[in-house]
Amino acid sequence: MEMKSLRLQTSSLLALRSSPPAAAVEALSRLKPVPVGGRSCINIKQLHSYSFPYPRKKSSSSSSPFRNTIRNSSASASAQSATQQTEINPAAAVTGDAIRRRFLNFFASRGHTILPSSSLVPDDPTVFLTIAGMLQFKPIFLGKEPRKVPCATTSQKCMRTNDIENVGRTARHHTFFEMLGNFSFGDYFKKEAILWAWELTTKEFGLPPEKLWISVFRDDDEAFSIWRNDVGVPEERIKRMGEEDNFWNSGATGPCGPCSEIYYDFHPERGSSDADLGDDSRFIEFYNLVFMQYNKKDDGSLEPLKQKNIDTGMGLERMAQILQNVPNNYETDLIFPIIERAAHMASISYAEADDSTKTNLKVIGDHMRAVVYLISDGVMPSNIGRGYVVRRLIRRVVRTGRLIGITGDGQGNPDGAFTPILAETVVSLSIEIDPDVSLRKNAIVEELRREELRFVQTLERGEKLLDLFLADALTQEKPCLSGKDAFLLYDTYGFPVEITAEIADERGVIVDMKEFEVEMENQRKQSQAAHNVVKLSVGSDMEIAEGIPDTEFLGYDSLSARAVVKGIVVNGDPVEHVSEGSEVEVLLDRTPFYAESGGQVGDNGLLYSLGDGNGKPKTVVEIKDVQKSLGNIFVHKGMVKEGSLEVGREIDAAVDAKLRQRAKVHHTATHLLQSALKAVTGPETSQAGSLVSFDRLRFDFNFHRPLTEDEITEIEALVNCWIGEAANLATKVMALADAKKAGAIAMFGEKYGEQVRVVEVPGVSMELCGGTHVSNTSEIRGFKIISEQGIASGIRRIEAVAGDAFIDYITSRDSYMRQLCTMLKVKAEHVNARVESVLEELRATRTEVSSLKSKIAVLRASSVASKALVVGPNNIRVVVENMDDTDPDALRSAAEFLTESLQDPVAIILGSVPDEGKVSLIASFSPGVVKLGIQAGRFIGNIAKLCGGGGGGKPNFAQAGGRKPENLGMALERAKEELLAAISPADAVQR
Repeated sequence: MEMKSLRLQTSSLLALRSSPPAAAVEALSRLKPVPVGGRSCINIKQLHSYSFPYPRKKSSSSSSPFRNTIRNSSASASAQSATQQTEINPAAAVTGDAIRRRFLNFFASRGHTILPSSSLVPDDPTVFLTIAGMLQFKPIFLGKEPRKVPCATTSQKCMRTNDIENVGRTARHHTFFEMLGNFSFGDYFKKEAILWAWELTTKEFGLPPEKLWISVFRDDDEAFSIWRNDVGVPEERIKRMGEEDNFWNSGATGPCGPCSEIYYDFHPERGSSDADLGDDSRFIEFYNLVFMQYNKKDDGSLEPLKQKNIDTGMGLERMAQILQNVPNNYETDLIFPIIERAAHMASISYAEADDSTKTNLKVIGDHMRAVVYLISDGVMPSNIGRGYVVRRLIRRVVRTGRLIGITGDGQGNPDGAFTPILAETVVSLSIEIDPDVSLRKNAIVEELRREELRFVQTLERGEKLLDLFLADALTQEKPCLSGKDAFLLYDTYGFPVEITAEIADERGVIVDMKEFEVEMENQRKQSQAAHNVVKLSVGSDMEIAEGIPDTEFLGYDSLSARAVVKGIVVNGDPVEHVSEGSEVEVLLDRTPFYAESGGQVGDNGLLYSLGDGNGKPKTVVEIKDVQKSLGNIFVHKGMVKEGSLEVGREIDAAVDAKLRQRAKVHHTATHLLQSALKAVTGPETSQAGSLVSFDRLRFDFNFHRPLTEDEITEIEALVNCWIGEAANLATKVMALADAKKAGAIAMFGEKYGEQVRVVEVPGVSMELCGGTHVSNTSEIRGFKIISEQGIASGIRRIEAVAGDAFIDYITSRDSYMRQLCTMLKVKAEHVNARVESVLEELRATRTEVSSLKSKIAVLRASSVASKALVVGPNNIRVVVENMDDTDPDALRSAAEFLTESLQDPVAIILGSVPDEGKVSLIASFSPGVVKLGIQAGRFIGNIAKLCGGGGGGKPNFAQAGGRKPENLGMALERAKEELLAAISPADAVQR
């Protein structure tokens, strides 16, 4: 303990050694001594949480003039010998949070705008999850959106599942990770990117230059020259590599370019001869610089891009491993607190654990980060899409936790869940990554608790299924459990293959692991194909929009405007002229039409020209939809009803005012609904999608159970109360950061710029929203929820109507009520009582009919009893009979009557066709028959297959069904043959 204390004190002094005196004094004043081994020492976690200040060279934040020359600081980096420094600057060994801050601040001081991380759920429909830092800038790289800033820097949350089986087994593979990046959108290029990367790495973070290796694309002489001549990296530590390693492609076509990577060498003593940068035991690649300078055409040829871009990525976890001097990414302060918590719950020590247990703890640490951030971004566990990723990761955590010995909640409650407790640790580490996670903590914890407890039941079902598989395997000459069955247990039931193999071995059964690995590999390939590609392409959209500016939207203030036709598209191709009867897409320079976004549908209306009396005909284009394309160009979709239209023509654009009002009413009502939901169910309830249309609104939200009738009533009452208050809405444009500070709620799935539009219903709702809204809540008139249902695990959906749609709904419902009153001959207030009375009469009638059918079936059965065959030495009475159209309940009564009246031993098989396209089967075996090993459930299940169905039950009584009545006669004949053969090989004797 004293040696450990000495190391802590020494590391604290080392960390302060090269700090400026004032910074050192200030740092020490913040650190509180703790008692260790009888001494007062500084806690190393406190020390690592402090980011020591370093004086930076001042530089202009302006853009173009600043980049005409390389900055002095960069020039000094090239003048510095690449072999002067021999050890990592101790002050650089800081926390992951500090590394993130220092990276962002480094580039901010060099003219980059710090932008927030985008969601793990990308706006791009071609990408499953956000897998790279560049994804939010894809439209800019493609030229589909103008750059808002010349260069940017981010710390992006990323998610990849293609290497899930390597998680915990290697030092660097993760599902969730952070990618630090700096990006240039046609501003600076190769030389600046390389010099800044070197300066950041060797000066800001203090990595020894002699431990850094560089890779460049084999043909990129420019990059090679910059690294060798400007930076000063020895030639033997610059590796030229092929296209597979060092040429970045966005896809078969589109932006691409060479890249250069920086590697850290953990074992420089091995020398440079035959060094392999792919050797994970020696090197780690932590910084990748992509020089996006070409467009790959369909024929594979490369043409220079008009705008050359920079896209870089530094893995935060990898840099933390290097700077914190730990053997792998998992033992950094970004993940290790989660691992420590899990180890404590399992009553084990990570330091003393074997390699297998350490791997399992790493899996838990990694996956818990992933599921917390995914759920925070609105992805709920389910069996499809992104939800399946969350469910699969949670199940891996749960089964791995059980494997290392975590029981229940890990704190003494055997019926509890442990993932919520681990989630609290993840949330505590999230503040600087994504502050919104802590705001959603309660919802995250509750979702994990529900999912884990559900899965524990699934695991128990998996154990029962394994017992059945093993029982079948033991009937083989060489007992073997197939790899497919083992994979089914693993993938569907979350049953660890290690446990499957262990239990099988105890029963004397081997597991076909080769077949299991084949199944696993198939899944890996599917995962890689689906989830690890960012598709970029430069296609016809850009050609169509060439030279067309963004559309000026006038629709907040006006429903009509004069505009100029800037483009016409027919069947995806640009045209200059279009005539009557054609379906068209029209691009205007300005428009009052709202384009679909934020859940609100596009406006309807007309584009028209009345003619000029000089031969120019009248033109009418009916617009049925408006969409945004290529950034902010509005595409008006419709049909030419009269006349013709040509590019360059000036026309009038008019929105259908009644439909716009319906959309405005429903959009504002959606905001009120969200506030009411939070008030009634809790503030953690969040939006998961929406649709604002002319006839109704749809609102999806995260919630774990159906709303009660009282809750729905309360929500409706709140919304209608706010409508009645006749509050004026306030709309203003402000900085995104200011809007968030003010408490504005972001709409699900929306992408926001630096300036945002905030819509506020004073005292009720404040949301970031670009949609159209009423001026006063009284315009909504009324609000009614028409349905509430679950659409996925943890996701509920409300549909509601407001305004004119509300009036239409109430009117139609009143009409239905009037018709019902007429039919029942009662007043509206007596309808419920009359309907209940009718239902009670119907239930009584059905009971009577069922009783009569059973009696009829028993009477038929009594006549059938005389047909019983007496079989075998045990004189077993056998009845196999077609009971025509007898329903299932009556068929059951008949079987029970025959079994009781004929007495043990007896075997009864009855079949019927109760309805068109349906078959019903019953098997009833007395104890004497069951003792012979003949089980009703298995027997009738096999017979039902002949009728296109299945079923089963207990050994003495079972039911089954089918969909092929035409096969019933043949199935009963087969049943008779098999039953007689099973009872006795001798011929049956009829009595």
